Amino acid sequence: MESISTFDMLKIGVGPSSSHTLGPWRAAEKWIKELHANENFIDVVEINVSIYGSLSLTGKGHATDYAVMLGLSGQDPEYIPIEHISSIVKRIKEEQKIEFDGKLTLSFNPDKNIIFKKEFLPFHANGMTFEALLNTGKKIKNTYYSIGGGFVVKEERKRAKKNLEIFKAFPFPVTNGVELLAFCAKEQKTVSEIVLENERSLRTDAEIDHELHRIWDTMLECMYTGCHTEGSLPGGLNVRRRAFDMHLKLKDSEPYTTPQEWLSAIRKTEVKFRQILQWVSCFALAVNEVNASLGRVVTAPTNGSAGVIPAVLMYYLVIEDHTAGFEDIKKFLLVSGEIGSIFKKGATISAAMGGCQAEIGVSSAMAAGALTELLGGTPEQVLMAAEIAMEHHLGLTCDPIGGLVQIPCIERNSMGAIKAINAAELALGSDPKDAKVPLDKVVQTMWETAKDMNSKYKETSEGGLAVGVFLSDC
Repeated sequence: MESISTFDMLKIGVGPSSSHTLGPWRAAEKWIKELHANENFIDVVEINVSIYGSLSLTGKGHATDYAVMLGLSGQDPEYIPIEHISSIVKRIKEEQKIEFDGKLTLSFNPDKNIIFKKEFLPFHANGMTFEALLNTGKKIKNTYYSIGGGFVVKEERKRAKKNLEIFKAFPFPVTNGVELLAFCAKEQKTVSEIVLENERSLRTDAEIDHELHRIWDTMLECMYTGCHTEGSLPGGLNVRRRAFDMHLKLKDSEPYTTPQEWLSAIRKTEVKFRQILQWVSCFALAVNEVNASLGRVVTAPTNGSAGVIPAVLMYYLVIEDHTAGFEDIKKFLLVSGEIGSIFKKGATISAAMGGCQAEIGVSSAMAAGALTELLGGTPEQVLMAAEIAMEHHLGLTCDPIGGLVQIPCIERNSMGAIKAINAAELALGSDPKDAKVPLDKVVQTMWETAKDMNSKYKETSEGGLAVGVFLSDC
């Protein structure tokens, strides 16, 4: 069984899609590394990329072509200045040249050298093949698959043995909910404490805290940016940003100049029930509006569902506990990462494989479980909350209009966040012994539902709202 860290489930990257943007970007990086490792890079004279299946059908709307160009250019999605993205892509298109890995100038016409093919490769719906022509006349091909959440694999999964070895090295190797609860009971630890011990087998405490700080800072900055940016989103649907207007109505006159001061200012605002709903929705919308505009977000567990976890965590910080700080944030992120990993191991987090239940459903389950621990819930209640959240997302389709991560994706994040909070409250008010559906059963059911779901509802823009609403209507 694959070893999955919190930092695998929560990754910093660029929108709008973890599987269609971040995945192809990382695949290009992997291919370049292989060319260097095999001492073929310097001999490359031409490169071509073929995009298959779901990647092809909704690739333009997800900026898959942009991601491929940026990855081939040697740019890093974690650190590239967002404002540089459009200029790099524009230069490649105009000059019809690419600085391959930033080292080798090659002729490159995106319209010809990036080929979108509607056929599906058998291993996964998100396949892509990178081909290099060498100065010897030899051609080298490598095929990669973007399997959701920014994870990229080759069909032969050469790293499987290494992953298994790392997994066995975990003091508490977890594949499902039953095993997690067994460790919690045996060690008398919370879920976050069990996860932290596993992370310590990979990193020092200082490294863990540093990376968790980076993740939270990115989430907070993303919410802040989304709430302070007005206008319409790119892509042609002319979707108006709503977080800006919502935030304008909700915020008080308390002054602030930084995201952290902003958080403190929100704590002083009125918090009746309607305002709470509006704030949570505002936070979620803000993140996914940033995501839709090729902004920097945290994949949690995907880009399309990136708004749920920060919105629920922000809810805890500004509504539930005004004294909460980094230790609470740390627990929340560790628990959410572990729940996400259980879904990835037992089902999928790829909308191309499972529809939106695999994205919003999983993110809602992650947030629900994490919030439950912060609110004092037992490990059993944590898993119960995760189960409740997913149970009420089963069968959710992925049907983006125009192939853009905008409609209905952005709103679905606010709904997933609200459901997560409600699921946590239901779990906290219940005895897990009375639960009829354990987490592992809902994971299994989600996977069976994913396999039964018609392919047109799996991120292809060939069914649902994607064909029910015409672009001319927008």
